[in-house]
Amino acid sequence: MEMICITCPKGCTLKIEQNNDKLIVTGNSCPRGVVYAENEIFHPMRMITSTVRIKGASIARCPVMSSVPVPKEKMFDVMKVIENTTIEAPVQCNQVLIHNICDLDCDLVATRTLKKL
Repeated sequence: MEMICITCPKGCTLKIEQNNDKLIVTGNSCPRGVVYAENEIFHPMRMITSTVRIKGASIARCPVMSSVPVPKEKMFDVMKVIENTTIEAPVQCNQVLIHNICDLDCDLVATRTLKKL
């Protein structure tokens, strides 16, 4: 298997082979490539960026993001909560909108300040 490491701008092409429970990673120019490959194979995580509906602001949706990466297999659960969320203006950038979303020790945070009309 091959993948591109995204931990730095180099973008090394990693070659990954699995030998029993151990991964053999080659093609990395630094140790971060091995860690990246192991995480992507055994426990992939992703940041979530999206928008939520907002009432009383100059635009209809407020941009948001997760405070930390969430397990890839939980992304649809988080997105379902986001889809069913409506907030009210005013909102400050970095304001926590949903604390501990889906019990993942992750907050949903506004990424834009929106004033009340």
